[in-house]
Amino acid sequence: MSDEYKPCVRLVSYLPEAPKIIAVASKLTISHKPVATIKQKITEEEIRKWIQELILHGHGSPLEHSIYIFEITCSRVTSHQIVRHRIASYTQLSQRYSDKYLRQMISAIAESISPSPNRDRSREKFHQYSIVLRSFMDSTNDWNKLLDIASKAFIIPPKIISRQDTYFLKNLLNAVSTYYELLAQGVSYEDARYVLPQSIKTRIIMTMNARELIESFLPLRMCSRAQWEIRYIAWSMWRVLNKVHQEIFMYAGPRCVYHDQRARKELCPLKKYLSDECIPSIERCPEKVEREGINKCIIYGSRDPWSL
Repeated sequence: MSDEYKPCVRLVSYLPEAPKIIAVASKLTISHKPVATIKQKITEEEIRKWIQELILHGHGSPLEHSIYIFEITCSRVTSHQIVRHRIASYTQLSQRYSDKYLRQMISAIAESISPSPNRDRSREKFHQYSIVLRSFMDSTNDWNKLLDIASKAFIIPPKIISRQDTYFLKNLLNAVSTYYELLAQGVSYEDARYVLPQSIKTRIIMTMNARELIESFLPLRMCSRAQWEIRYIAWSMWRVLNKVHQEIFMYAGPRCVYHDQRARKELCPLKKYLSDECIPSIERCPEKVEREGINKCIIYGSRDPWSL
């Protein structure tokens, strides 16, 4: 079984020299030397120390001299949560002009139908799509087949997967069938889309700097109290960021970790909270979890929600 029913995160681009630029900007605040001189002479060890000081003392402005661009495939439910983060830039797949994911789903049912997303917009073709979907729903109750088809166009919640809820999946397909029947009747794309479920896939390009990621997005969205899909996305982002700039993001994490880092004498990498090597110094987290339960809460939040 493929993982198409899950959201997907990909780092499209980033500023390779971000750690050095952040460290230089930080050092600039107490140095009379020009940027070029500081940048030329700063060592890798100094870069690590300056970044650690920034995070430890909450001096966030130098972290803004960075850029990370992500491509995220998720549900419309979660894309609406993501864009609430204001210090970022977004570009999203248009639901008025593209039914790419829906046509991929239909082409997986009937190979004779072209998977090209926008080529044929005739009413007869739309009616054909609706018939194909209804015929498929009527002919099978096989969970794996239904999941394989629905996953082409929708993010499927973990509890639906664990329950093998065919009724849920058929309702998704039924909504798409209705959507295409409305198009066949001459209803506009912008009006027909009102019948589509919010679990439909969308694609969004998101650009954030390190400060917004460390101080806002990751603390809120990596928390175990966050909704399961955006939590999965946030942890996926954190793992990707640690591969490219570990020196910046190794101390980032849920809000409990964010607050605990500022209460500590020395920073503790998130991996040590996950392995119980780092005991929180705060009495309770912002969500009121007591100290002895914080690490368990972090570990729970880090897990794939489809495996819980």
